[in-house]
Amino acid sequence: MELKSIMEKFANSGWELIAVPAKQWLNGKGDKETLISAIKQADNECGSCGCEFDPLYKRALELLG
Repeated sequence: MELKSIMEKFANSGWELIAVPAKQWLNGKGDKETLISAIKQADNECGSCGCEFDPLYKRALELLG
């Protein structure tokens, strides 16, 4: 449930990098490795900017691991 909530936030983020793979995952069509790769890239690019998504990247990776 927590992971689904995080993916819904990513899907509605407007940032294609994480929105597209998150939407695919929510629709049952996503590849887990592609999703993990996108979240890692998002965390690297934006994971310490102070926005609400910063802790979500790390938590999503924990839950997917």
